[in-house]
Amino acid sequence: MQPGMTPLDFDHPSSEVLPSEFSTSSSDARAEGVLSELRSRLGDRSFALWFEEKTRVEFEGAQLKLAVGSPFLVNCIQKQFRRDLQTIAQQVLGPAGEVVLTVDAALSLQPGMSTQARPATVLSRSEARTPVAPRSTASTSARSTAATPIVGSPSSRQRRLADLADFQPNAMTEFALTACRSVTNQPAAQFNPLVIYGPVGTGKTHLLEGVCRQLRKTQPHLQVALLTAEAFSNYFTQALTERTLPSFRHKFRGVDVLLIDDVEFFESKRVFQEEFLHTLCDLVDHGRQVVVTTNRHPRLLTKLNDELVSRFQSGLICRLETPDAETRLKILNRKAARCEAAVAPEALRYVAEKFSGNIRELEGAWNCLQTYHTMTQQKVTLSLARQVLTDLERDCLRVVRLADIERVICQVFGVKAKDLKSDSRVRTVAQPRMLAMFLARKHTQAAYSEIGQHFGGRNHSTVMSAERKVQKWITDNDVIRVATRSWSFQEIMANLEQQLLAG
Repeated sequence: MQPGMTPLDFDHPSSEVLPSEFSTSSSDARAEGVLSELRSRLGDRSFALWFEEKTRVEFEGAQLKLAVGSPFLVNCIQKQFRRDLQTIAQQVLGPAGEVVLTVDAALSLQPGMSTQARPATVLSRSEARTPVAPRSTASTSARSTAATPIVGSPSSRQRRLADLADFQPNAMTEFALTACRSVTNQPAAQFNPLVIYGPVGTGKTHLLEGVCRQLRKTQPHLQVALLTAEAFSNYFTQALTERTLPSFRHKFRGVDVLLIDDVEFFESKRVFQEEFLHTLCDLVDHGRQVVVTTNRHPRLLTKLNDELVSRFQSGLICRLETPDAETRLKILNRKAARCEAAVAPEALRYVAEKFSGNIRELEGAWNCLQTYHTMTQQKVTLSLARQVLTDLERDCLRVVRLADIERVICQVFGVKAKDLKSDSRVRTVAQPRMLAMFLARKHTQAAYSEIGQHFGGRNHSTVMSAERKVQKWITDNDVIRVATRSWSFQEIMANLEQQLLAG
């Protein structure tokens, strides 16, 4: 059976959107396939006794819903056919598939209808939730009965996706927003794969969710999957454990658009990298769109497979940066207009200037002001904003330590801390060490002697010399090697500082 799929929210720790709901064009065939498989497993006699003309098949998310005519049938079917139904659900919906039994008394009121005259019905999520006129009082009562899941997991909850229209662009993010809009208009037509990178709180997930939401709205026939790299790895691990790799690959390589958040999770995980690489290649080679996000430029993901990095580079790479004060103020003004909270313009300007780390800090500060207004019903003036946000502002200050600089340098250049502190003068160690000293002078209050002591017991003149050299490299925009690739010093410094200040 070849399922058609449409985008759907699926309840998972990462709240991903998976292609687990099937299009109504193939709904009847899908349901008939389930019943046919049941018949072959149980035999004609048992199937006729328990299922024929007594059930209706529906799909919702990762659930195969089987409606029966009475609570008695629910209990009997759960006891006798639990394993068969669960196996079929996983065959149809993948390893996350589960079976839910519901009661619809209307099924017990239509004994004369044959399977041919009444094909099994498959409802999409929207159809399943659309109110319909009840056939009878008994039917209405039965439909209100809570569903009985065969596998004990929480029911599906719909993930609220961000909207591209709510993304506030500036000169540094307009490029990424334009690329995302192009993808929603014509998936895989130009930029494939599309890579969006930047530090935390700059809007990467917002753009990814916005693409998913727009595609669901304008092109609902497309099969769209949105999830994190961790969730992809979890599904792959589950498929390995349960020996359902074909189902896993069918699920993810059969989509039209695959959206993966935080691909840096794959670093140092060779097996996951290889599986994702094959999935990426299969989708791109067959004209399917792939969009991924990461916290660093792919060339700085030094523990990723070289072929995977080169695949990322073959598409379009867009950079996001922390929004400037003007953009932050626009974001706050939009939020204030939507909730009609009484907040003075001076208070909003104060928040925009003080909370510059990332959008999440900004949103947290806004939530404090909004809550204070709700609690007191007072207009939030500049003085009140300062009073309310004093503790939050203090807590958001980013204090950079020498150990933080050491960590970021080691992560980007793939060197060990002991190498930075060693006597080695090879370029691959000496240049990162000098960059670390330069950053320490710029972002900490440490003295030259303290910095030299931290990086291998060097004297203050060594740190001063390193500071001058790095400044010259930046001014001349010289090139530095990172792994097997070349970067300008201006680019590498911008990337290092973003990671450092993002924490």
